[in-house]
Amino acid sequence: MPLSLDHLVIHVSHLQTAITDYQALGFQVQVGGTHADGSTHNALIGFADGSYLELISFLKPAPGHRWSHHHAAGYEGFIDFALLPDRVGEVVSRAQASGLAYQGPLEGGRLRPDGQRLEWQIGVPPSSDLPFLCGDVTPRALRVPEGDVRVHPNGAQGIASLTLAVADLAQSLKHYRVLLDAEPTQPPQALSGLGIVQATIALGRTELILLSPLRGAETATAHDLRQRIATRGAGLLGATLWAHFSDAADAVTHALPIARTHGAHLALSST
Repeated sequence: MPLSLDHLVIHVSHLQTAITDYQALGFQVQVGGTHADGSTHNALIGFADGSYLELISFLKPAPGHRWSHHHAAGYEGFIDFALLPDRVGEVVSRAQASGLAYQGPLEGGRLRPDGQRLEWQIGVPPSSDLPFLCGDVTPRALRVPEGDVRVHPNGAQGIASLTLAVADLAQSLKHYRVLLDAEPTQPPQALSGLGIVQATIALGRTELILLSPLRGAETATAHDLRQRIATRGAGLLGATLWAHFSDAADAVTHALPIARTHGAHLALSST
């Protein structure tokens, strides 16, 4: 079975504040619980396409945690995303055999507020331009609830596209060819006047848009992208959500206010 998009990770400083803000933006938010190591807790925003947003906050310092540097720096916003495999071990072995040094499977879990214990396995990528793997041991419906909780007043239905910052586009495309066994749907092309180069890869219905600064380009866009990669690493920049708007006048792409999304660049789109 091909890999599919599982979820996007948004680091927030205070979980309850973030829950309130996302509810005000028209999302249904479910309290997730505390992770097995006791370092973090989360809340989920599930979508009809099966993907979800994870709002995650640290409960205590955790120097060895994969995302601890974001917490230490006080950074809010997108920090990672995950793909869903049938079996993490098989995907890790296949990637390693092709020279892509994923590590795992590693055990993970969470205790829900209702006492239900969840278990999953993780595959850790060799670089931050790549997603991690998150494969369920307990049924996925326990981790990602189904039904009416996936219906949102703002019309959001799923994740249409992800925009990723990468330092070396050719190298990142090589990584994704191995991981997804797929060629770009849009090969690398320079964006005129911006000083960046872009390529697109299909992940089911979701587009992965990879952006990289052109060598020697001195534009503001190229500078900002280099600065982002230098300070926070390569990885997820933003996402566009599919949405169904009841009012045709609202059926345009619009960005959600960054103060309410806690630094996550999110937009709703009907196309």
